[in-house]
Amino acid sequence: MTTLPRTASQPKKKFRLGRLFSQSGAYGILLVGLLVTLVPFIWMLLTSLKSSQEIIQIPPTFIPEKWTFESYRTIFSDPRVPLARFYLNSFFVAGSRVAITLFTSSLAGFIFAKYKFWGAKASFSFILMQLMIPFQVVMIPAYLILVKLHLVDSLWGLIIPSMVDAFGIFFMRQFIESLPNELIDAARIDGASEFGIYWRIILPQLGAAMATLGIFTFMGTWNDYLWPLVVITSHEKRTLPLLLTWYNSVHGTRYDLTMAASILVLLPIMVVYLMFQRWIVRGISMTGIK
Repeated sequence: MTTLPRTASQPKKKFRLGRLFSQSGAYGILLVGLLVTLVPFIWMLLTSLKSSQEIIQIPPTFIPEKWTFESYRTIFSDPRVPLARFYLNSFFVAGSRVAITLFTSSLAGFIFAKYKFWGAKASFSFILMQLMIPFQVVMIPAYLILVKLHLVDSLWGLIIPSMVDAFGIFFMRQFIESLPNELIDAARIDGASEFGIYWRIILPQLGAAMATLGIFTFMGTWNDYLWPLVVITSHEKRTLPLLLTWYNSVHGTRYDLTMAASILVLLPIMVVYLMFQRWIVRGISMTGIK
């Protein structure tokens, strides 16, 4: 009689120990991944706060021996670097692409999710096929179209080719499919138009999905380098990634200036990501993309 409680409790104890070790192992893996991700950025930030002599000294130092903001003062006072103009260009391009992509993706996602029409599956499959085509394949035809439209060396040339996003349509369709059809039927009975249903019924329920897609679009546009390099030729119309490359070519041996310019380029997108990161997890979990 006395042995039964022991044998019954042993599996439970082993289960708790196994669960504890599994959780600690998962946390250990996450900690290692966090360190691998953060160490390069921390090194870049600390390097931007060192003098140019300290950066190249042997042995190298991780924490600056003498903290200085001279590299940032040099960048802000450089007449060849209208930093405010470059920030404005990047924000204009990224903000415009986010607004247009959210509208076109949510509208197309609503149509593919809630309407049955001839060729719907084939059209959606064609959109998904575009996700498998690298941008470098369509870059030359897109550039030739911009030449015909006289949009080369224009910020609108960075926006118009990305007005419709295949991933955005797929993302929105997955989310809208989970919305009940009874809401749409009730709106039709009340006399709402089809666009009114989209604008007043569907759109207000897409907060998490639109925030997630908006963050992805903003981050991708802000970091885009190849397409602006092809389209933009004027110095005053460059975006921040192009500025970083130009600054690195001009001051290749001044690592403090290069690192400071990199921090200035990354800072806005890091702030945006930290402010809205919870929407990414919520939007992905609600659309069923694991």
